[in-house]
Amino acid sequence: MRNVFLFLLLIATLVVLHGCATDKQIGRYPPKVDTPLTSKPYNRKDWPHWIDADGDCQNTRQELLIATSTAPVKFKDSRRCTVIAGKWFGVYTGKIFTQASEVDIDHIVPLAHAHRHGADSWTKKQRRAFANDFDNLVVVSDKTNHAKSDKAPHEWLPPRKAYWCEYGKRWKHIKHKYQLISTQQEQAALNSLAKTCH
Repeated sequence: MRNVFLFLLLIATLVVLHGCATDKQIGRYPPKVDTPLTSKPYNRKDWPHWIDADGDCQNTRQELLIATSTAPVKFKDSRRCTVIAGKWFGVYTGKIFTQASEVDIDHIVPLAHAHRHGADSWTKKQRRAFANDFDNLVVVSDKTNHAKSDKAPHEWLPPRKAYWCEYGKRWKHIKHKYQLISTQQEQAALNSLAKTCH
């Protein structure tokens, strides 16, 4: 009888220990909601960007720099293909930039994010259109662009809170325009951003 009691006590102890271990695992490895929706690897080369759509030697980057500069731009040479100076307001930080080398062109909805949320099966033509769409482009500081990388709104937001409303609107517009999938975490972040609009 004593052996049976000890055996049952041992079983109960093992069950409790297993439960504790399981709880620790759950706490350490929470379920991921915003996981990639495709197993296809992302390759930036598959997304032709900074193209010269109208054949005037100014690619998408140069066209955007010209369009958004609040001062007359200066070109590298008389061919007027490459912008080297102007005046740009970095909406993510609120800083002013006068040298083209100081800024990047950010995709509001990053290319890699789009790939993971419905664009993995797009044609090259569709990827080109997305990568060069002015609706999805903004002039920002190179450091801020690198910090953002391919993160969604629940993972990264512009340091300048005054732009959060517009950032959320533009993100939502692009997602809808290209019928890209939004996750629960992403949508929750967009709802929070919408509350910053006046």
